[in-house]
Amino acid sequence: MLQELTHMDRITQLQDEIQNLLMIMANSINYLTTRANFTQVSPQVPITKQRNPDKFDPPDVFEANKKELAGDLALKARQIDYLIQSLPPPEPEEKQAGIRVDALHTTYNPQAERLQALESQMTEANEEYARAVRRAKSLHKQLWDMLDIMLADHDMLQYVSK
Repeated sequence: MLQELTHMDRITQLQDEIQNLLMIMANSINYLTTRANFTQVSPQVPITKQRNPDKFDPPDVFEANKKELAGDLALKARQIDYLIQSLPPPEPEEKQAGIRVDALHTTYNPQAERLQALESQMTEANEEYARAVRRAKSLHKQLWDMLDIMLADHDMLQYVSK
């Protein structure tokens, strides 16, 4: 059943086998509920219904089919267990998180490095923004000072009012 397969092929095969197991379980439940005759399980609970003889299997056939269904379930479970055992062991958490450990046992985390680079870019952008705001305020003050000088000059004031 298991040839030289890649890890993804094994996972896909495992998914297919689990789906087959679920189908066997559903069919087993369907068979057991539709082909069984009603039997009294307690003297306090009477049987209130009977099935037509063509709607249920005789007890010997029903028992043989139950054993076959149980065997099918057990076989499929063993196949799934074999597929699970053939999967590679899980990766260490450091590898899953993207952390690389070098020969000096120092850790390298590309996500942390990327975040640090983004943080330094953001700091630089904030500083540039602050410089631009200071420059705008300075230009605004110079403009108002110039307007005050121009309007304070009486000759300019008469010229403006004409």
